[in-house]
Parts: sequence; structure tokens; C-alpha cells
Amino acid sequence: MDIRQLTPSYSVSPQIDPADMAAIREAGFTRIICNRPDAENPPHLHAAQMAKAAEAAGLDFAVLPLTHDTMTPENIARQMSLAEAEGPVLAYCASGTRCSVIWSLGKASEGSLDIDEILSTTARAGYDLSGLRPRLEQLKG
Repeated sequence: MDIRQLTPSYSVSPQIDPADMAAIREAGFTRIICNRPDAENPPHLHAAQMAKAAEAAGLDFAVLPLTHDTMTPENIARQMSLAEAEGPVLAYCASGTRCSVIWSLGKASEGSLDIDEILSTTARAGYDLSGLRPRLEQLKG
């Protein structure tokens, strides 16, 4: 696993495996958000299979598959809502980039973080989202 913390309550990761669930729980996470569409994965990594493994490990599991085209205001709001949990949340996709992008869009929409702070936070986690600045500025508007 390659878990990268953006905030104390929100981390992102590339694709995880059902076998990772116990370790994710032991790391203190309470909810997992799957941002990866099933069409990108083999059947054993489809959201339904991941949900079963997560629930068996005592984790809450939410599904919000994202693509470039589905990063709509509604999905941004939904992701931010899903990220509010009783404990730390781990969002995953293919590389962690989509999970970082939607978090960034959400923070800009809320106006809760300065754009430079959003971009430096994702950069510290290994995601250079500097090309997203115009969209963040538009949302912050």
C-alpha cells in the first residue's frame, strides 16, 4: 500500500487490494472511498468485492467512481460529504490522483483553504496538481 496523507482526516492511495483491509483498519482508518470505476479493474477489485472485504474488516465503504467527465459539482459535494466520517478516511483510485483532484476541487468550492495551500498539500503527497490552478480559482471565485 502507498497511503499518502493530505490531512489528518483524509488520505489517498493508488489501488488497494482486499487483503489490505485489515492493515488499513489497523492504521486507524474508519471509511474507505472507492473513486475507481469498475471498468478499470479486474473483477476481484470491483467495488462490490472491495466492499465485502472492507466490511469484514470493520470498515465503512463508499463508492463514488470518478472520471474527468464526472468531476461535477454534485460529485465534488458528495465526495466532501463522504470524507466527513467518525475517523480518518482513505480514498483510492488508480494512482491517488483523482482522489486528490476531487479533494482539491472540494476545498476550493468550500473556500476552506487557500489555493496555494491546496496545491502545496497535494504536492507534499506527491501529486503535482499545478495545472488545476485555473479551475480551483474559478471554483473559489
